[in-house]
Amino acid sequence: MADDTAVTVYGSNAISDPNKKNKNAFSVKVGLAQMLRGGAIVQVTNVDQAKIAESAGACCVIVAEPSESGRISRMLDPAIIKEIQRAVGVPVMAKVRVGHFVEAQILEAVGVDYIDENEIIAVADEDNYINKHNLRIPFVCGCRDLGEGLRRVREGAAMIRTQGDISGSGNIVDTVRNVREVMGKIRVLTNMDEDEVFTFAKELGAPYDILAQTKQMGRLPVVHFAAGGITTPADAALMMQLGCDGVFVGSEVFNCSDPYRSVRAIVQAVRNYNDAHILAKVSSGLNDPITSTSNAMTGLNLDENNGGGY
Repeated sequence: MADDTAVTVYGSNAISDPNKKNKNAFSVKVGLAQMLRGGAIVQVTNVDQAKIAESAGACCVIVAEPSESGRISRMLDPAIIKEIQRAVGVPVMAKVRVGHFVEAQILEAVGVDYIDENEIIAVADEDNYINKHNLRIPFVCGCRDLGEGLRRVREGAAMIRTQGDISGSGNIVDTVRNVREVMGKIRVLTNMDEDEVFTFAKELGAPYDILAQTKQMGRLPVVHFAAGGITTPADAALMMQLGCDGVFVGSEVFNCSDPYRSVRAIVQAVRNYNDAHILAKVSSGLNDPITSTSNAMTGLNLDENNGGGY
């Protein structure tokens, strides 16, 4: 007889649901998060940016305050969130500070589709993350290694965001390092004997049951996105080829002359990450750097008269 505390996640694989009698069923949250697989989530700060992201094909928009140095970032004004919700038809995600369960309660009342418990904006509680099983909204949490990611899943995260650079510089090196760290540990895990998993769980500081299910599935047991420094189609395709289910794109993507084209190119790259011809086509002509410190492929301009017969 199947264990009725289990939740189907991918095929016949399962992750245990500690609150099987809770109306905030983890299975529902995981299913909602899976709807974003294979897409790009774009950070926006106002209605105009949200409309651009939607028209360019973003699977979701994440609303946040404009970054200002020396100022603590908090949950965005609910009035602005509601305005963006009315303006677009794609799901809307909003950020809360780590451990700030009251901000999460407010966003649930506002009716956002997803909540990002975001360690980047600020930390409200240094010791405790939000018990995400207590709310009905699917949560996204960040990680930089496998142990951290699985701890967040145990707390109720329905999506994991492997985080890299947070400065908006367009530097992807930290993101690549952290994604490879997570994927590398999963490959090591899948080749372990069952008896070795106990020791590995202790080394990682990960819950044993979630780690055992990760071994069985050969991947993170929830949707896995990458974030930080992703500003070009090539960056997005790299994350997908490394094994991620999608990408987060920072609001710096709007700091160019044609943000629609930049976002659209990244969306197409995520959808066609294994097709080098399509990647070359969507990367062509993006001659305007997204940020002052990024080097977005400025020299490539393929067309029918210049070796670009795609």
